[in-house]
Amino acid sequence: MKIGVIVGGVSRERAISLRSGERVLAALWRLGHEAYPVDPINGMNWSPTQMDVAFIALHGTMGEDGGIQAYLDALGIPYTGSGVHASVLGMNKLLSKHLYERHGIRTSPFVVLTPDQPDCPLPFPLVIKPINEGSSLGVYVVHHAAELDRALTQTFQTFQACLCERYVPGTEISVGVINQSNGPLALPILGLKPTNAFYDFEAKYTHGKTHFECPALLPPDITQMAQTMAIAAHEVLGCAGMSRSDMIVGPDGPVILETNTIPGLTDVSDLPAQAAAWGIGFDQLIEGLVQHARSKALGHG
Repeated sequence: MKIGVIVGGVSRERAISLRSGERVLAALWRLGHEAYPVDPINGMNWSPTQMDVAFIALHGTMGEDGGIQAYLDALGIPYTGSGVHASVLGMNKLLSKHLYERHGIRTSPFVVLTPDQPDCPLPFPLVIKPINEGSSLGVYVVHHAAELDRALTQTFQTFQACLCERYVPGTEISVGVINQSNGPLALPILGLKPTNAFYDFEAKYTHGKTHFECPALLPPDITQMAQTMAIAAHEVLGCAGMSRSDMIVGPDGPVILETNTIPGLTDVSDLPAQAAAWGIGFDQLIEGLVQHARSKALGHG
């Protein structure tokens, strides 16, 4: 099968995308596919004759926000992962949190702040994050007014608005979901203990910066609750192929933070580790995503 692995791009997560793509390519070659890298930065003059399937390994803007999905839809090229609608919702933390609330999926209280409306009515500590960004880029945990002012000054240099969330103390976990023939499967939960203040960009992609437990050491009822929430988020957003929901297990149980429609596939990424804990090797995971994309194109999934 001819597979174009779409990597790189122009987002702030370009370097991570290249790492994901390199690992995906190696797996596809081992599986016997005719796979090659395709970087949108070099142009996008693609056609269905070039590739039977596009494997999207782009992260951030253009990759996760529905842009590349819309372009591939227009070309008639099947692709891995979620479609335009789910990609837009997953990338936009404000839209996804509204959906979580509407469907009874527990999430932390939040408001939107802008340069004209910079006051947050929520009590400290708070989390400031961009509405459309990934890999915990631009995320600040603030404990008092001076920290909040500094975080907002930095944020508004790049973004016109941001999300202000109530900080929830607890255990950080990640819950992957993959589509199988009988529906979405929640993978074993990954527990995260970063050496940094929280699971930020450095902690996510630097060896030794985070201690992982998979399966996470959680009570059975909390495990079931978190996995149920991850599947609910996957379905409410309309995700396909795979997703990864990040949560905090706080004093009152799991709280969902966000859902990633194109999780990282590097050697230190969460989703492959969770799949491995379920007995799904990396090559098997990649082949499953390719076959799911083919199935979607044929109207079977």
